[in-house]
Amino acid sequence: MSTISEKRADFTAERGLTYEDSYVKSVEKQLKYLSHENKQYKVELTKLQMQLGEIKREIERISEPPLTTAIVEDILADGRLVVKSSSGPSFVVNVSERIETKNVFPGSRVGLSQRTLAAVEVLPSSRDAFVSSMEVLTKPEQGYESIGGLEEQINEMREIIELPLKNPELFSKIGIEPPSGVLLYGPPGNGKTQLAKAVARETDSTFIRIVGSEFVKKYIGEGARIVREVFTLAREKSPSILFIDEIDAIGARRTDTGVSGDREVERTMMQLLAEMDGFDPLGNIKIVAATNRPDILDPALLRPGRFDRIIEVPAPNRRGRFSILQIHSKNMSMRDIDLQALTDLTEGASGADLRAVCTEAGMFAIREGRDHVTMSDFIFAKCKVLGSYGDTETEQGRFVYF
Repeated sequence: MSTISEKRADFTAERGLTYEDSYVKSVEKQLKYLSHENKQYKVELTKLQMQLGEIKREIERISEPPLTTAIVEDILADGRLVVKSSSGPSFVVNVSERIETKNVFPGSRVGLSQRTLAAVEVLPSSRDAFVSSMEVLTKPEQGYESIGGLEEQINEMREIIELPLKNPELFSKIGIEPPSGVLLYGPPGNGKTQLAKAVARETDSTFIRIVGSEFVKKYIGEGARIVREVFTLAREKSPSILFIDEIDAIGARRTDTGVSGDREVERTMMQLLAEMDGFDPLGNIKIVAATNRPDILDPALLRPGRFDRIIEVPAPNRRGRFSILQIHSKNMSMRDIDLQALTDLTEGASGADLRAVCTEAGMFAIREGRDHVTMSDFIFAKCKVLGSYGDTETEQGRFVYF
């Protein structure tokens, strides 16, 4: 019986190999395997080192003290900055090499290191999200054709707002400054806001809308800051139309009351006066304001140069009421409707009242399961919205409804 060593010798002899050759090949194979594994470990080690570096940098960034914000007031000849910090005092500070000097100018926001007060980062310009939301991105759908009974007011608006934006060269040839603002006043619901929407649509300008009460803030100086940022937005987006609805909320006549809230409203109004007719020209910014109470507005707000034209938007007369009823009923399915008679019955109604009458007439028809509106629907709608101007049965007796 042969031993194991003898069998191994016989096996290698058959293949023309000695035992030493077979052992060398086995070791080389194992070495090749280990070399391949070593390369994989090196690749993995490189990845882990990169991740470790990112983690260290993140830890260093988080561990850094917070920056103090400041506004650049001036740039000195040697490259240093004069800044006013958010905490109050002004400083002359150095600039970090990481900041490109071309990106720094008076008015820029920078971050200051709390250790050295050096400017280490240029911050994006701050704009209140509330102010940015005032820009109406979608062009208003209402045009001049959707406004009834205000032909004279429409012509004035086109002359004051639309013409300077579309044909500024006409004013240059004559040598005059185009009007910068218009104040619309009159009872509520007669088309003041509609006029502003229509002119914004026709001029293809940026439309910025704000209600006067939105300028009134809780903290001192906040209202004035909102005013400045609104006008800054209007300048950046010019040509633009700034529509201030219910301007009497901040434009009321100044008094000698000692209430702090009233003084803050007055400070906000003074900032508005400065923006409307201050050192910075408005350019292609047109201001349209609306109010129901022109009698309480401050005289400084009404003078030429701020509001060059003051336009009354009165309640519609008979011709105007008929035009408004035609506009709001043109898409309605109607039978045997006498708009002339309905116009006589709605004396004293505003444009908003007449629109509500048309809507209510349609609701009466829907309640009764009809697909059309009759004269009786309009009569009942008039009585619901406006009340009866006389004996309802007498009014209804003037028509054949059924």
